[in-house]
Amino acid sequence: MEWLSVEMLSRMQFAVAVFFHFLFVPLTLGLSLLIAVMQTIYYRTGDERYKRLVRFWGRLFLINFAVGVVTGISLVFQFGTNWSRYSEYVGGVFGPLLAIEATVAFFLESTFIAVWHFGWERVSKKLHLASIWLVTLAGNISAIWIILANGWMQNPVGYTEINGVAQLANLGDFLTVISNPYAWGQFFHTILGAWVLGGFFVLGISAWLILQGKQADLFSRCVKIAAPFTLAAVLCLMLVGHLHGNTMSRVQPTKLAAMELLWDTQKGAPFYIFQWPDVENERNAIELIPIPGMLSFLAYSDFEAEVQGLKDFPKQDRPPVLPVFLSFRLMVALGGLFLLLAALACLYRKDLGKHRLTAWMLFLNLPLPYIAIAAGWMLAEVGRQPWIIYGLKRTSEMASPIPASSVGISLLAFTMAYAFLGVVALYLMRKTVMQGAEAPSNQAAEPPSKQVAATPSKPDGGENHA
Repeated sequence: MEWLSVEMLSRMQFAVAVFFHFLFVPLTLGLSLLIAVMQTIYYRTGDERYKRLVRFWGRLFLINFAVGVVTGISLVFQFGTNWSRYSEYVGGVFGPLLAIEATVAFFLESTFIAVWHFGWERVSKKLHLASIWLVTLAGNISAIWIILANGWMQNPVGYTEINGVAQLANLGDFLTVISNPYAWGQFFHTILGAWVLGGFFVLGISAWLILQGKQADLFSRCVKIAAPFTLAAVLCLMLVGHLHGNTMSRVQPTKLAAMELLWDTQKGAPFYIFQWPDVENERNAIELIPIPGMLSFLAYSDFEAEVQGLKDFPKQDRPPVLPVFLSFRLMVALGGLFLLLAALACLYRKDLGKHRLTAWMLFLNLPLPYIAIAAGWMLAEVGRQPWIIYGLKRTSEMASPIPASSVGISLLAFTMAYAFLGVVALYLMRKTVMQGAEAPSNQAAEPPSKQVAATPSKPDGGENHA
């Protein structure tokens, strides 16, 4: 494939847009849930320290939400500009899914995020608390419809082709699409990954502030909340990842063979701790420490199951082997690291300041969940190639009939715009973190150890407003 072809440049532009967009969206899904938990504690106890924490993390949440919305809009435009043939073909399937996402989930989320942000001291505590829970719920519901659309690309089900385009001809087709098992596995894997990211984001920033001696008592409370949440999310993510892998093995056997470097079909296929491919000769140059039957078990829950190798498929139907293999191994390796760090955070959650090595590890871990999520999406999307709709339509068939130079110019423009937005977002987040949680005006000069919590009030929402 030519690197300067319309198809490749369009793919590169979409990849830039997706990866940048997905730097911000997962954090909003995970962080909003933790903010809702903290605000619930504030509502039940009346402890002003939790109000300060909610407002601190809320500012970081809003920065990411705003950038996520902006980049999401530009992402949608590319369907009509760079992938018009694809949009024409899938419009009858994607239309209902994305319409529900926009008119129900995103509308609910954007409405109540305004109530939550501007409602401090303007609405009752009960309504204010409900608004952040509705934001959290709506954000996660929004992800359902988007991933159902992507899941249909991975496993096209429940459609009828009419006049050369895919359509949902009846209610049964629609129900088949929204019950797609591949899509639901992908959804839970993505959402749990976002929760892991949110948990480590809170742990990493809290650890840094504790190490700097900035409001250590205050942010120790965040560690106590986020540590068990993150550990539970990591464990669930690993379980769901295994179950989703079982589904993927049946639906996309070429992706499985590429990510495990399996060239020849085998029964009782082993899993190798370390491998390296020789793609040109269709074999592996290095295979170290085999675990007999483990690949068959991981793929089909049967140590003797047959796993198809890449040689069973024509070369033109195979995904790029090395990127798929590396993204999978990177994702799995980081998952193991996350389990260790989450366990350490749980173990030392009551006195993290005394365990400086663990605190530094949590801080330095901040970029790694982003990398793991990016690796997961690379595995999902590159592993689907050469199909834009797996087994149905090739990517090369669906690009818009436009000059390559036009796509090249827009690719450069998007990259520069995203780079600018990224710098602005990082600057705002850094500034927010450096400021720490705002202290009440009458306690601003007092050290945290002398600050007195507010007297708990009854959570009736009618007497004491936030």
